[in-house]
Amino acid sequence: MCNASDFAIGAVLGQRKKKHFQPIHYASKTMTEAQIHYTTTTKEMLAVVYDFETFWPYLVLSKSKVYTDHSALKYLLGKQDAKPRLLWWVLLLQEFNILIRDKKGMENLTADHLSRLENPHKDVFENKDINENFPLETLGKISSESTSWFADFANFHAGNFIVKGMSSQQRKKFFKDVRHYFWDDPYLFRICEDPIIQRCVYGQEANDILKACHEGPTGGHHGANFTVKKVFDASFFWPTIYRDAHNLVKSCDSCQRQGKISQRNEMPQNVIQVCEIFDVWGIDFTGPFPSSRGNRYILVAVDYLSKRVEAKALPSNDARVVVKILKSLFARFGTPRAIISDRRTYFSNDKFAKVMSKYGVIHRLATTYHPQTSGQVEVSNRGFKRILERRVGENCASWSEKLEDALWAFRTAYKTPIGCTPCKLVYEKSCHLPIELEHKAY
Repeated sequence: MCNASDFAIGAVLGQRKKKHFQPIHYASKTMTEAQIHYTTTTKEMLAVVYDFETFWPYLVLSKSKVYTDHSALKYLLGKQDAKPRLLWWVLLLQEFNILIRDKKGMENLTADHLSRLENPHKDVFENKDINENFPLETLGKISSESTSWFADFANFHAGNFIVKGMSSQQRKKFFKDVRHYFWDDPYLFRICEDPIIQRCVYGQEANDILKACHEGPTGGHHGANFTVKKVFDASFFWPTIYRDAHNLVKSCDSCQRQGKISQRNEMPQNVIQVCEIFDVWGIDFTGPFPSSRGNRYILVAVDYLSKRVEAKALPSNDARVVVKILKSLFARFGTPRAIISDRRTYFSNDKFAKVMSKYGVIHRLATTYHPQTSGQVEVSNRGFKRILERRVGENCASWSEKLEDALWAFRTAYKTPIGCTPCKLVYEKSCHLPIELEHKAY
């Protein structure tokens, strides 16, 4: 149960036993100066988030019912056009199995009372830990640093051992969940809907995997959601993965220094009908960069259907090198139907036109009045450049050495328009990452 007033929030953790609600722990918190000015709905949502952040070790992997006197919260969890703060809170709550129930304020007296307690020492910071010694043994099955979250599942599958003292409801939930796992000595695997299997991990191993997928050789310093999808593609799972990914991105020095691309700066794009993979390519130069092994420019080519990116470090940006790279591209992926580029001189010249005519490729040029024609390659250029900047850091002269790693990170990153990674769409299988071999995902 949780509630929010004008200046504080309150929460009660309890368990239903023999159809009676038994309170276990109480929590309340005075709002900050900024939180006081939140709207009523935002304050009530803040109370729910505070409730789950405070008691999350006891609520994760369990079905939880939230009683609140603000019925609008039931619809907020499924709303996709809310403010960024609310969307972030909804994302944090997705790792829990939550059912929100409406309860009148007069029936929610305890949480209502806690939300109206004023803090006489509000200017004195005092950080107190939660007392985790509960009298009920049925709530003692809690994950810690030394005990994995899947210990009960592993014991059941490995030795047919069932934890004693569970209530009928807990046993029902346990047997419902345990069927989605199987034991292959010495690891426990989770069966997904696809059906794809993911190895269950925890503790330091989970942190190492998350770091490798974010800032490792194939990381690319993507946001929390794309980092999580890369972990899932590598076939690993743990229940707090979304929370851990958000905390990692917030604490990543490279991500905070570089910032992120604002959506209002992205170029609007129109849908281009593409029949087959590698039918339409967009090409563009990016640079100049500081000299790295004699190279100052990068020629980027993007397949419009699969979003696959090819990039080559070059010392100059003239027609001769463009023609040479295009011939190499045709030899690897076949002759496309069309090439899209802007009207720069290295794309609009006799040499380029002669090659296009020889291979029967249509050359489409973007105009100043309609930049959406080459919008795909412009957006890919920006994303690829962002990955390269975060991988290079302060040593700008080493960017050509990091180019292949940045390409690997870009190709194995989840793309929303195609619903998978470019690598998976092209080769019909996920690319095996070094982290899978190191942590034995299969």
